[in-house]
Amino acid sequence: MLVIFCTVPDDEVAQKIARALVTEGLCACVNQIPKVKSYYIYEGEFCEESELLLLIKTDASKFKVVERRIKEIHPYDLPEIVATPISDVSSEYRDWVLASLSFDNA
Repeated sequence: MLVIFCTVPDDEVAQKIARALVTEGLCACVNQIPKVKSYYIYEGEFCEESELLLLIKTDASKFKVVERRIKEIHPYDLPEIVATPISDVSSEYRDWVLASLSFDNA
C-alpha cells in the first residue's frame, strides 16, 4: 500500500481529484487537509502559496494510473505527486483498501 501526497490550490480541485480517484476505483480513500502553506522555488522564482493537501490511500500497483489521472485533472503544470509506502497497517484496514480498488485499470 501507498499514501500519495498531492497539494491542490482549492476545494474545487480537491473534490474533483478525490471524486475521480475514489469513484474510478483507483484509491480507497482521500483525506483533505486544509491550510497548508507551501514555500518553493519554481522556474527561478520564490513562491509562497496557500494550498490543501490530499492524502490518497491506494495499492502500489495503482501508482502510475493515479499519477496519470491526477495530471489530467490538476491545474498545475507540475503537480506534487509523492508516494510513500505504508510499512505497517492493520489487516482489516488493508483488506478494506484492497477491496475498494478496481484492478481493471492497473
